[in-house]
Amino acid sequence: MPHIGFDDSAIDWQPFGDFPHFQFAILHVDPARQLADVMFRFAAGQQIVLHRHKALNHTFVLRGEHLIYEEDGSLRETRPTGSYTISPASETPHREGGGREDAIVLFSMRPEPGQLLYEILDDAGTPIAEVSMDTLVALFAAQRAARQEAVAA
Repeated sequence: MPHIGFDDSAIDWQPFGDFPHFQFAILHVDPARQLADVMFRFAAGQQIVLHRHKALNHTFVLRGEHLIYEEDGSLRETRPTGSYTISPASETPHREGGGREDAIVLFSMRPEPGQLLYEILDDAGTPIAEVSMDTLVALFAAQRAARQEAVAA
């Protein structure tokens, strides 16, 4: 049986501010049910910004290897294509990245009402930004508006 890879060429990847080595595409946000489904593309051989997952995350690796790094940059875990993981909120900061090729990972975020999704940290571990359900709602609205403008053009 031939191997068919996950083709992400039709996905409208967006940068997340000025943070390097990853992009995202929001698939769905439902603040009433406290659910958000977001795909992330992690650059091969790179580590993203230090952060904490403040809410429950279900992840599924669609392509590549999803690498999880400790705060000091050492490798904690490798999740190959097809891996499904349920990760509770954690105060332990980490970084993520792609293996030998870009990794594409589906995150299904399931926060409690009012709970943050992520806390972004500087290299010293000091919080520099927060990502909430409201943040994703605003980003999703902007993503949909940009898509509609592109279709209308």
